[in-house]
Amino acid sequence: MRILCIDIGDKNIGVAISDEEGIIARGLGNLKMDENVFEKIKEIVEKYNVNKIVYGLPLRMDGSFSAQTEKTISFVTKLKEKFKDIEFIPFDERLSTSLAEKFLLSADLSRKKRKKYIDKLSAQIILQNYLDSLNIKINEEEIEW
Repeated sequence: MRILCIDIGDKNIGVAISDEEGIIARGLGNLKMDENVFEKIKEIVEKYNVNKIVYGLPLRMDGSFSAQTEKTISFVTKLKEKFKDIEFIPFDERLSTSLAEKFLLSADLSRKKRKKYIDKLSAQIILQNYLDSLNIKINEEEIEW
C-alpha cells in the first residue's frame, strides 16, 4: 500500500506518492483544480493502490487557521465523501512552499519552470516529512533504554 499526498492550492494540486515501504516520497505532478479533479485523484488512488491520503494543512505561523486552511478543509471534506475507505491525515505544511522555492532557486530554474514544479515539490516535501515522522516513531520504539 502507498500513501498519497496532496498539496491543495487555488489553481493546482501538487501530488506526491510514497514507495511501497513508506520511506521515500516521489513527486507525481500537478492537477488542475477543475471539475475533473476528483476523477483524476480517483485514477491515482486506483493506479497506486493508495490506502492513506496525507494533505497539507496550511496554518499560519502561530498555528491558527487562515482562509486557505478553511478552503483546504472544505475540499478534503468533499474528497472524503468520495473515498470512504481511505484514511485522511492532515499534516502541517508550514514553510514547505518556501523550502520548495529555495530548492528550485538553487537549481537555477527560471520563474516559469519554478511555477511548473513548485506544487509537486511542495507535496513531495510534505509527504517526506510525514514519512520521516513515522519512521522516527518506529525507530524510537526499537531502542532499548
